[in-house]
Amino acid sequence: MLFNSIDFAIFLPIVFILYWLLKRKSLRLQNLFIVGASYFFYGQWDYRFLGLIIFSTLTDYFIGLGLGKPQVKPKTRQVLLFTSIIVNLGILGLFKYYNFFLENITNVFSFLGKDIQANSLNIILPVGISFYTFQTLSYSIDVYRRNIKPAKDLIAFSAFVSFFPQLVAGPIERAAHLLPQFNRRRKFNYHQAVDGLRQILWGLFKKMVIADNCAIYANEIFNNSSNYSGSTLLLGAFFFTFQIYGDFSGYSDIAIGVAKLFGFDLMQNFAFPYFSRDVAEFWRRWHISLSTWFRDYVYIPLGGSRGGTWMKVRNTFLIFLVSGFWHGANWTFIVWGAINAIYFLPLLLLRKNRQNIEVVAKGKYLPSLKEALSIVVTFSLTMLAWIFFRADNLNHALSYIQGIFNISFFSIPDFSNKKEAVFFLILLAYFLLIEWLGRENKYAIEKLFMNKNRVLRWIYYYCIIYMIVFFAGQEQDFIYFQF
Repeated sequence: MLFNSIDFAIFLPIVFILYWLLKRKSLRLQNLFIVGASYFFYGQWDYRFLGLIIFSTLTDYFIGLGLGKPQVKPKTRQVLLFTSIIVNLGILGLFKYYNFFLENITNVFSFLGKDIQANSLNIILPVGISFYTFQTLSYSIDVYRRNIKPAKDLIAFSAFVSFFPQLVAGPIERAAHLLPQFNRRRKFNYHQAVDGLRQILWGLFKKMVIADNCAIYANEIFNNSSNYSGSTLLLGAFFFTFQIYGDFSGYSDIAIGVAKLFGFDLMQNFAFPYFSRDVAEFWRRWHISLSTWFRDYVYIPLGGSRGGTWMKVRNTFLIFLVSGFWHGANWTFIVWGAINAIYFLPLLLLRKNRQNIEVVAKGKYLPSLKEALSIVVTFSLTMLAWIFFRADNLNHALSYIQGIFNISFFSIPDFSNKKEAVFFLILLAYFLLIEWLGRENKYAIEKLFMNKNRVLRWIYYYCIIYMIVFFAGQEQDFIYFQF
């Protein structure tokens, strides 16, 4: 069930009304309703995969109980933790990476002159498996570290794992933040609900107007890249850069906004990353829930940046390679991760990776010339890396980049929908303007026109709705559903 579908437009108000009616009954019944609604939501893709969520939930719930017992010996606690890690990563590895490893092992043996026969698995990748397995795994790790106490209420824990707004594409919530919210009564907050609707509106605009229209042009150019000039290929990369941002941050905005309707607070997942002044800042602002997950559960345990130069280099490459591999079983994602490691490493070694913590041009309308140039350079490097993320394979990515950097780079872009694309570029400029004006907030229109005339504010909201209805591109699945 897609957020931008008629099905969800029917599903959400029904669940919302029933949920708040149950407030008069009991918290446990309300949480049970969330579990049922979330399972129904997820089951619309393929009900057979509900068993995986239930299995993962029960595994980490009982492991958490075992880890929380004071009389349990340290070795037993380690066994319990490793069990959680093996189960969660095992499920992820089987469904997402088995065929990838099998294919590469077969290729290695073939290269050595020994052909082997191996049968691949003909299975569908469960939607959101990378998200909910990481969420339950982080719970077990936090209980093991004694950062949190184990959940006693199975229903509340099941609701935490399966909460439908963020189930299939995040944010990847920590138990310390989200789980306690299921253990206390929620009161309907009108202002929180209105804020949630506003964020949903902006998320739908990002997805249906920006991302889906960018997808039309990006797909045409990437799928026929050998036929286009360097300037057109560059424009294709530009469109994909905004497609993936509008798609994923739009999903996060909708998820966070929907959660607010039910009285929950989810973490911010994007903080205007394309206004970053260096790659380190970009990764503090892009997919924040995943970046901080790898930082806390992989990077820091490995020593982080505390050791010598070799350890810093090793840990940096490892964290970015793992992050790339998390996105998909394809060498393009691994190379994408390696490129970002190369971008990031000089900043780390020169101790400049935390020089841009504050929002760019805070309290000002315009950035300085230095800041503007830094944003352009960082955006260009990011866009170049996204080519590997979007390409079908490494050969496609390399030929695409090679096609950009030739004499045709200086020609005028030419493709079948270029007239419509010109109008859309104007719309994209408007989008960037609104994002820039709202960059100090949690989402762009959070406080836009809030101090102005109420009529003016509502006119603006209706304009966004108009653009969603009349300028929405062809419906596209959310990109991160495949991860």
